[in-house]
Amino acid sequence: MNGLSTVFRKEVRENIRDRRALFNSLLLGPLLFPLLFVGMMWFLESAEKERAEATLELPVIGAGYAPSLIRFLEQQGTEILPEPEDPEELVRSQEVPVVLRILPEYPEKWAEGLPAPVEVISDPSRQESNAPIRKIKGLLYAYGQQIGSLRLRLRGVSPQLASPVMVKDVDLSTPKSRAILAVIFLPYVLMITAFTGATHLAMDTTAGEKERKSLEPLLINPVPRWQIMTGKMLTTMVFAMASLALTLVSFRIVLPYMPVGAFGMDLTLGLETLLKILFVISPVAILAAALLTLLASFAKSYREAQSYMGLVILIPMIPSLIFMANPIKAEMWMMNIPLFSQNLLIGELIREEAVPLTWYALSIAGTLVIGLALAVVAATLYNRPKLIFSTS
Repeated sequence: MNGLSTVFRKEVRENIRDRRALFNSLLLGPLLFPLLFVGMMWFLESAEKERAEATLELPVIGAGYAPSLIRFLEQQGTEILPEPEDPEELVRSQEVPVVLRILPEYPEKWAEGLPAPVEVISDPSRQESNAPIRKIKGLLYAYGQQIGSLRLRLRGVSPQLASPVMVKDVDLSTPKSRAILAVIFLPYVLMITAFTGATHLAMDTTAGEKERKSLEPLLINPVPRWQIMTGKMLTTMVFAMASLALTLVSFRIVLPYMPVGAFGMDLTLGLETLLKILFVISPVAILAAALLTLLASFAKSYREAQSYMGLVILIPMIPSLIFMANPIKAEMWMMNIPLFSQNLLIGELIREEAVPLTWYALSIAGTLVIGLALAVVAATLYNRPKLIFSTS
């Protein structure tokens, strides 16, 4: 095993000297992802707050049909604008987010005590219009509730009779469990980091050395080639693990600064939680190192290896995107699925739920089996002459 340790020390030393490798593997992801997401949350929160606090400028068609409604809207801070000639085009061209149309039959229905029709003209596909749309619909609902209550009182009927069921929320969530709503992206970021932290080394230690013609002198040494491959793969895995650890530390530092205090969320990650997440995600670093080393063995040049890696980065995205789009309850059988099980376990750990030890074992074993199988395939490639002469 002396050959394996020699190759490992060689690759670690060379890559530590390579500032580009250090930056790409250990600094880019751990620094970029936490700052990017916290900055994005601050921007979204400030933009949403600004839209919510802005005065609602509302063009109204047929304002004369409902003077009491118009007065109510003005009392709530709404600025009533003149009637537009083409309200649909006005909304479609984004000149205004919403237009209120009071239909001509409104006074007749109102006098008869029937629901008086109004139309809210909007384009909900425009995200910037959501706040004004919610505001005007909320005002219309509040006005309707107020008038309905007054009508019942005038008839000597208690308004409570209109609500035969009283719904009371019993919230069993905790600040920790609610935190998953804000950091649902964390498993996705960690999966990506495991692969990006290993990408540069996997390409440079195999495809890069092919291109530099330094791999052949290494392979002619009297050392089993599987040890050479394992030494390179271990170096890749160590850098991937270091990148994961730095990313988790960075998130622990910056998450408390995310603007979610108003939602009653606790985004602090304790040391025990961090260690558990690192324990769960560590097999992914082994899987990533084995897969990337295998693909780099096929590449004839560093550039060709880069083309492969661009597609490989999509692999950790798939389970994370599925989980974000369609959250599901974690089950034991899911723990056998690599990457997907890590997504589920990280979510449970952030919520501080009790996770059975069997789940940890199944998740780690399932990922390690595939990772070791890929490593065996990579080792067989290192025994082929084509590995060296593929560039010729």
